[in-house]
Amino acid sequence: MSENMVLETYFHPAYSKGGFLNYEAIDRHAEELMKKFDVRTPSIYNKARSLSGGNQQKAIIAREIYKNPNLLIAAQPTRGLDVGAIEFVHRQLIEQRNNGKAVLLISFELDEIMNVSDRIAVIYEGQIVGEVMPQETNDQEIGLLMAGSKRTEKGAAHE
Repeated sequence: MSENMVLETYFHPAYSKGGFLNYEAIDRHAEELMKKFDVRTPSIYNKARSLSGGNQQKAIIAREIYKNPNLLIAAQPTRGLDVGAIEFVHRQLIEQRNNGKAVLLISFELDEIMNVSDRIAVIYEGQIVGEVMPQETNDQEIGLLMAGSKRTEKGAAHE
């Protein structure tokens, strides 16, 4: 698990020198991220695939957020998670947004989209058919847009 936490940053001087990995630093980093993001595993030496789905998701989010990207793309970030893990993931995405990062949430969960998004763009057959603000729309309008309806100049979806 610890190596997984530096999957894309292992070459940084903190984790390697002269082509050799610094496992002590990698393990400390993994323990730090796992504690901060509440990734539950018996040991940092367990394989990532042995974790529950929720803990795998939290580990991925920890690893990606740690890299401090300007754009975070979250595709189906809560699929298969329990309620507590879902709330945790949502808080992390919102925290990134609040810290000035762009977050692109791709989800089939309408409640998730409505509760986490600042702006919603609906795609139908590869085209954006509507862009709405969550506080200015409802499930019915989003459903119509998902079925290919277009937005009128007044803003409501129509067939």
